[in-house]
This record gives sequence, C-alpha cells and structure tokens, in this order.
Amino acid sequence: MKSLIIYAAAAAAEIAGCFAFWAWLRLGKSALWLVPGLAALCFFAYLLTKIDALYAGRAFAAYGGVYIAASLVWLWAAEGIRPDRLGRPRRRDLPRRCRRHPAGAPGGVILGITFIPSKPPPAAASPRRQGWWR
Repeated sequence: MKSLIIYAAAAAAEIAGCFAFWAWLRLGKSALWLVPGLAALCFFAYLLTKIDALYAGRAFAAYGGVYIAASLVWLWAAEGIRPDRLGRPRRRDLPRRCRRHPAGAPGGVILGITFIPSKPPPAAASPRRQGWWR
C-alpha cells in the first residue's frame, strides 16, 4: 500500500513537472513555469528512490503502469478528452489533425504490468550483484 501511494505521488509530480515544460514551450507561458516544474521533477526522482525494491529497473517497470494510468486520468480530468476502454482518446474528441493517428492503447500496457511480481526476488538474487556502472 505504501508503494502505491509513493507511485501515485511520483506520477502526480512527474506530470506536473512535464506539464510546466509543455506550458512553456507549447502554450507560450512564461519561463517562470519552469521553476515549479523543475522542483516537481526533482521531487518525482526523490520519491522513486523511496520504493523498497532490490533493483531500480523493477521499481521503474512497476511505476510505468501507474504513470500510464495517471496520464489517462490527466487526459480526462485536465484536458477534457475521454479515453475509450482501451485508453485511446475517442476520435470525435481529437482535433482534426490528430484523427488519423490516435494514441495507442495503453490499456494493454497496464494489463501487462500487472504481471510484474510484487514479492521480493528469491534469495539467490544477491543485492551485491555488480551493474554496468561499477
């Protein structure tokens, strides 16, 4: 339960930080939007370090599904685009220029991440295992 709360907070922070850049570059907002945006992205990175996982890749993989779900909530709540049951925006809600290439089906990805094991790896996997960075 604690991990889910951390993942949800991390997703909110990442979306807020990325939206600050989007607002600056795509919506013509002031560059001052970058200050809270950078703070939110730093907070996002900090939150992911609080996940109790033996390997960073496992934490990132599980977070990916939460991020997709949070992005769909953002799409619906903040931008007013209601996705279909597969997570795609409805064709009639898209601007005309986007109707040929609607977003993919993140619902399949969300289903896929449910198979990431939540229990710790077997004892044979040593936390002292060397990575490419050492």
